Amino acid sequence: MRMLHTMLRVGDLQRSIAFYTQVLGMQLLRQKEYPRGRFTLAFLGYGPESEQTVLELTHNWDTSSYQHGDGYGHIALGVDDIHTTCAGITNQGGRVVREPGPMKHGSTVIAFVEDPDGYKVELIELSSRAAA
Repeated sequence: MRMLHTMLRVGDLQRSIAFYTQVLGMQLLRQKEYPRGRFTLAFLGYGPESEQTVLELTHNWDTSSYQHGDGYGHIALGVDDIHTTCAGITNQGGRVVREPGPMKHGSTVIAFVEDPDGYKVELIELSSRAAA
């Protein structure tokens, strides 16, 4: 068994695809419209679905926004240099909502960014994670 994907419902598919590809550097792997169901699925990631866990964005054509609820936490991405990554995200118009620094009660260096729908994405500096 292996994890295949995580799915997020998004209000504006093109805006979300632009964020995940242009700001976070993912690739759009595939996209398909389902006119009878009035939704579109887009799969994004850092490598082929056959080798990597990917992100599925679901756009229901008649819904422009969602309530996140209190059960959702975040998506986590490992990065080599968190300060450079956050600067790049900011330069691309992304929103860093928690600047890089050690996690509470630990030494792992983390930051948080927010996607266009308000979903949190945690950045974890890989070198600090190994030391923690």
